[in-house]
Amino acid sequence: MPVTVRFATQGDRTLLLDSDDLFDETPRAEWVDAFLGDPRHHMALALDQDACVGFLSAVDYVHPDKPPQLWINELGVVETRRREGIATSLIEAAMEKARGLFCTEMWVLADPTEEAIGFYESLNATREGSHVAMFTFQIAPPGG
Repeated sequence: MPVTVRFATQGDRTLLLDSDDLFDETPRAEWVDAFLGDPRHHMALALDQDACVGFLSAVDYVHPDKPPQLWINELGVVETRRREGIATSLIEAAMEKARGLFCTEMWVLADPTEEAIGFYESLNATREGSHVAMFTFQIAPPGG
């Protein structure tokens, strides 16, 4: 079934809260509100009627020595809808958003799996490096 891709708005709060099967963890209202309320945060949604079957989250940013860029934080498609071109549509929507924000680059960190390499290279992305690692620091809450 074809999907519609569009960017999330404040009106999508309930949709995101009800899409816990799409995210790594269950969305929390305060985080959904913070995300949707931040103009530098962007989320492309792939919708099949009223159901969210894919998403791409990104952040646009500037740095003192670089022009605006769009960083893709996460890309996900529900397992039953993979290999239908949904991820490609989400990337294309993000590229259009980046153009509208006058970004000169859009980038993503990905594990160098055969699937990821094939996917991003099929979209003419340039691969840099052969190994990607992410380090996570656990931050204790104040007073904790």
